[in-house]
Amino acid sequence: MNETEPTKDRAEYAVGELTSVDILAVGAHPDDVEIGMAGTILQAVEEGLSVGIVDLTNGEPTPFGSVEERLAEAEKAARALGVVFRRILPFPNRYLVDSIEAREMLAGIIRLTRPRWLFVHYWEDAHPDHLAAQAIGEAARFYAKLTRTPMPGEPWWPERVFHFFSTHIRVTPQPAFIVDISPFLERKLAILSLYESQFIRGRGDRAALLRIETEARGYGARIGRAAGEPFVTRETVGLGSLRGLI
Repeated sequence: MNETEPTKDRAEYAVGELTSVDILAVGAHPDDVEIGMAGTILQAVEEGLSVGIVDLTNGEPTPFGSVEERLAEAEKAARALGVVFRRILPFPNRYLVDSIEAREMLAGIIRLTRPRWLFVHYWEDAHPDHLAAQAIGEAARFYAKLTRTPMPGEPWWPERVFHFFSTHIRVTPQPAFIVDISPFLERKLAILSLYESQFIRGRGDRAALLRIETEARGYGARIGRAAGEPFVTRETVGLGSLRGLI
C-alpha cells in the first residue's frame, strides 16, 4: 500500500505528488502563502530548495469567484512558483478551528514530506481562520513527532517554524529577519495576479496588489534593498557565519 494514500484521499485538491521537501508553507486559504512569501519561495526554488504548500481550506465562499475558479487559480500559482506539490485540505472557510482532526491531517503531511522548515501564519490577525491556521501549524509540528499513532509516515520534527505575514490588521512587529526578494518582486506580483477573481476582476482594480507591492518595498528599504518579505519566529535564529548578512 502506498503510504501517501491516507493523506491524499482526504485532500480536497492536489497538485503534484507528496515527497520530501526542504520547506512546507501552510496557509488558511489559497493565496495566503503567496501574499506572505511568494518571493521567498521563488528564491528558494531558484537556489535548488524544494517547497510544498498546504492550504487548509479552499477559500470559498468569498464575495468573488467560485470554488472551481479558485482551485484553478491555486494550481496555476503553484506551477508558476515551481513548488513540488500543493494540497488543499477539506476544512471549512470562515469556520476553520484548531481541531485534533486538522492537527493530525497536517501532521501526516509533515511526516510524509519531512520538511526542514515549516512556515505558518503570524499569530496576530483579525481573521479567525488565520489564527486557527497558525495554531494548527504549530500543533501539527509537535504531533508529527509522535510515536504509536495511526498517522501516516514516520515521526518527524521540522527544525524551525517561521511566521509569514498575510494579515487583516495593520500590525508592524519587529521582524526576526527580512528576505531580500528584489529580483523576484515582479514575478510575485504576476503570480498574485493569477488569482484574478480575488485581486483584479472581483474588486475592479489592482489596489490590493499595489498595497502588497508597497509593503514589500517598505520592508526592502529597511534592509537597503528594493523589496523584502518579513518573517518572525518564537525561537532564536543562529547564523553559520556573518557572510549571510546583508
